[in-house]
Amino acid sequence: MNLIPIKRALLSVSDKTNLIPLAQTLVQMGCEIISTGGTRKQLDEAGISSIEISTVTGNPEAFGGRMKTISFHIESALLFDRKKDAQEAMDLGIAPIDLVVCNLYPFKKVLEQGGSFEELIENIDIGGPTMIRAAAKNFKYVTVLVDPTDYPSFIEESKSNAAVSLPFRQKMMAKAFNHCADYDAMIAVEMDKSLGQHSVRLAFDQGMSLRYGENSHQKAWFFREKKDTNSLFDFEILHGKELSFNNIMDINSALEALKGLDNSACSVVKHNNPCGLASGENQKDIIAYAWGGDSISAFGSIIAFNRPLELETAKFFQLDHENKSMRKFIEVIIAPAFSPEALTYLQQHKNLRIIRFNGQQLNQPLDYRFLNGSLLVQDTDQILMQDAKSVTGQNFDLDAHQDLVRFGLSAIRAIKSNSIVLVRRINNHLQLLGMGAGQPNRLIATKLAIDKAKENLKDLSEEERKEQLSAAVMVSDAFFPFEDNVELAAAEGIRNIVQPGGSIRDPQIIETCNRYQIAMIFTGIRHFKH
Repeated sequence: MNLIPIKRALLSVSDKTNLIPLAQTLVQMGCEIISTGGTRKQLDEAGISSIEISTVTGNPEAFGGRMKTISFHIESALLFDRKKDAQEAMDLGIAPIDLVVCNLYPFKKVLEQGGSFEELIENIDIGGPTMIRAAAKNFKYVTVLVDPTDYPSFIEESKSNAAVSLPFRQKMMAKAFNHCADYDAMIAVEMDKSLGQHSVRLAFDQGMSLRYGENSHQKAWFFREKKDTNSLFDFEILHGKELSFNNIMDINSALEALKGLDNSACSVVKHNNPCGLASGENQKDIIAYAWGGDSISAFGSIIAFNRPLELETAKFFQLDHENKSMRKFIEVIIAPAFSPEALTYLQQHKNLRIIRFNGQQLNQPLDYRFLNGSLLVQDTDQILMQDAKSVTGQNFDLDAHQDLVRFGLSAIRAIKSNSIVLVRRINNHLQLLGMGAGQPNRLIATKLAIDKAKENLKDLSEEERKEQLSAAVMVSDAFFPFEDNVELAAAEGIRNIVQPGGSIRDPQIIETCNRYQIAMIFTGIRHFKH
């Protein structure tokens, strides 16, 4: 039962990729080929003989091709138990079929090309799934191929003795059932849509177990969404110990914080929030500014870059410093690439996870949140601002500071609400100077952001510190409900505020800004992140 010879095969495919090399291999194996319509025509053109399926079914193709492969003889040839049912099959004149090669009517292709409802209906396969499921169910004796990319593996598998092993058949069986499930799910969603109903059917595979979940007593797994062409799952671990649930959450947050930043940039994430973010031209300076945003919280953080990492940047972590207390401890470092020298240097830390991944390729249109047997779906937050305008007497030159404002909005978009950030320009670089995250009270978020900024400026003179705060931009993820946030900012020397606007108290907020000679920009776009 482990090795099953392929003596008789049924080929019926819409996607004819790699069909001829596969059929030629079957001929070389001495296999009899049964085929249908267009598949048989292509085999004929390649000089490969095959048996018309109607010869086996005893019935002609009918109803414009709607009836073709469904028959007692075909399904019996696939389903009967080769040992237990052998005599009954012989009595019924059923000859076994050992291989089914079938991929389904191109419903997805027709859908993507904007086919009409009637065209979609005609591209719902019936006979194909029946054959595939029958062959997959009887995988102990039958091989099923649904993906042309598996043909080379099948050819290699059967090359030696014209037979297929049980592990290969079982692998193809699982793939076949998944293929049919995904196909049916796609059709079901589209049929719901035709009735004005919303439905979601997601499929994930390649599940891998993680070190642990959010806490060490929780088990955790990581899966890849099947249809996704740019999945976070595809990152490559170059070095370090196994990842945990929290590591992956933070990796995602670190990459999200870099989205929309055109220059070289670095994010420092701790507990799912960027506590450091910087952008500019010099990568070595960028990591110093990002780390300096909150050097205490950066301990044990996740670091992400949007450019290949060079040795001089990697040396910032001082992993080879003779004084171990000077070595910067981080959990994960991510970059699109690593120079050989940088990789060798980072590998000095035996537990440091080094991950190669280009976060710029992530561009998911929808955001899914699973909540206790329910699902929330929304568009991803991709618009930074809309119809931004200065609303106060104190003018803010948005054109001159467009990069700094966009940098601040990119930061706030990645931070849990309620959130406030302070950003500044320093030596031709942009830096997250202070942030307050995840607060139920916006005033507390404002206070936390200002306090962190002042702490980061503590080595400056009082005059220099005031100058830096005056030049910085304070960004809020949502509107100010009361004047107290503006009053606190004014008391600390903040002179530039960016917020979406939209409160019924906007006139009072603007009046307060004018009283304190604060420039305020309304962006028109809120950036809550829960």
